[in-house]
Amino acid sequence: MDRTRDRDEAGRQQLGSSSGTSSCGKSNLWKEEGGMDELLAVVGYKVRSSDMAEVAQKLERLDEAMENVQDSLTEHSNDAFYYNPSDISNWLETMLYNFDSHPPEESNKDSASSDYDLKAIPGKAIYDGGVSTTSNPKRLKSVESTSTVVVVDWQENGIRLVHSLMECAEAVENNNLPVAEALVKQIGFLALSQVGAMRKVATYFAEALARRIYHVFPLQHSLSDTLQTHFYESCPYLKFAHFTTNQAILEAFQGKSRVHVIDFGINQGMQWPALMQALALRTGGPPAFRLTGIGPPAADNSDHLQEVGSKLAQFAETIHVQFEYHGFVANCLTDLDVSMLDLREDESVALNSVFEFHKLLARPGAVEKVLSVVRQIRPEILTVVEQEANHNGLSFLDRFTESLHYYCTLFDSLEVSPVNPQDKAMSEVYLGKQICNVVSCEGMDRVERHETLNQWRNRFSSAGFSLIHLGSNAFKQASMLLALFAGGDGYKVEENNGCLMLGWHTRALIATSAWQLAAKSVVTL
Repeated sequence: MDRTRDRDEAGRQQLGSSSGTSSCGKSNLWKEEGGMDELLAVVGYKVRSSDMAEVAQKLERLDEAMENVQDSLTEHSNDAFYYNPSDISNWLETMLYNFDSHPPEESNKDSASSDYDLKAIPGKAIYDGGVSTTSNPKRLKSVESTSTVVVVDWQENGIRLVHSLMECAEAVENNNLPVAEALVKQIGFLALSQVGAMRKVATYFAEALARRIYHVFPLQHSLSDTLQTHFYESCPYLKFAHFTTNQAILEAFQGKSRVHVIDFGINQGMQWPALMQALALRTGGPPAFRLTGIGPPAADNSDHLQEVGSKLAQFAETIHVQFEYHGFVANCLTDLDVSMLDLREDESVALNSVFEFHKLLARPGAVEKVLSVVRQIRPEILTVVEQEANHNGLSFLDRFTESLHYYCTLFDSLEVSPVNPQDKAMSEVYLGKQICNVVSCEGMDRVERHETLNQWRNRFSSAGFSLIHLGSNAFKQASMLLALFAGGDGYKVEENNGCLMLGWHTRALIATSAWQLAAKSVVTL
């Protein structure tokens, strides 16, 4: 009992510290509401933080009570009734009272079984209403048919699922693999009782935990351009990233006749047609536009980067923009050198990074090396979009807790998107691969090392960059963009000390910032 109470208290502290890190300087939009436990609230279960210890005690008592009566559930199917309570604490008290008032006449629990063995959990999702067979027919004679039976519903299983996920992560951190192995099997079973986002998230986290436990790691972590395209179509996160960075670049290029954008992750080049259109409409005509696209080698050894450039060149021709393109294959941004980029004195340069900088954190000194190259380039602007999460801490349990909360929110936002089912399914795979990398991998293999805006702000400031405030125009237009997005009522745009953040309800999920060389920055050539 004490272990459960301590674990719940630790969970609240972890969530509190995570939220505090990512919401420093924000408005009340991102603050916890109503004193509800944040992790359970995000998956749909309203339990006050102050009641968590009491609820945990009742859950353990309920587990013990249900073990004593689970064999008689089928026999009493006609007398069963269900609850879907809003007050879980009082509901558990009622259920425990019913169990205590009608103890079973016989108990044959195997005392040799482990406390972590998978136990049958009656509930709506697994109860078929029929009479099942049993290997012990004599026991049916001892059951009284006049008893009332309470069947646990999906909410109860959902709370147990969250607790099992946290217990399994704790066992993994403590290298208690037998316990972790038993719990990961229980998680898979409990996930089947859920629907919607929670079922999908739990399944991905269970797979990631299993890979870590059994040392079955993905051969290579890669988020294919195809998966990212589906993610782009399913939700507004990438659209928001592209729109806000394009707006900042457009303002930086105002009045310039020759411009050069260096994209640290070109992917399919989806970001740049919109910028070229905006440049084409500029008073006095568009500038000459040069684009350098950087990306990893293609898995099929195709000349993917040049294919992207050809499509963009065709588009530029249709809108009468003078266009030049160069693609560079790089396994890592640290492979870049200024001499490769063909910098020209008459050009204004913008550097763009969308979800790329966090991948450098697996390599010691890599961020500093890339920022050194950026200082040598001396761009008008450096635009950066990163996930608003802390998935790069030393503690596995802290990373797990933060990532569970983060991806529950992301999957929840996907549920309301009225998009093509294939786009949604592929977007879930896209996020599932991230979950797998965050949870199952370590060392150089763990590349999804997301950090918060405040952490990036400190990194860039210490490297000789100053923040460029994104204007109110960008904020207003980003809000309008979300208003046009179907199902966009839950999305929120927030200004944070000159940066823009996009979130779902009360949770910030991605952040856009813009930077320039500080006035006193020394450029190392």
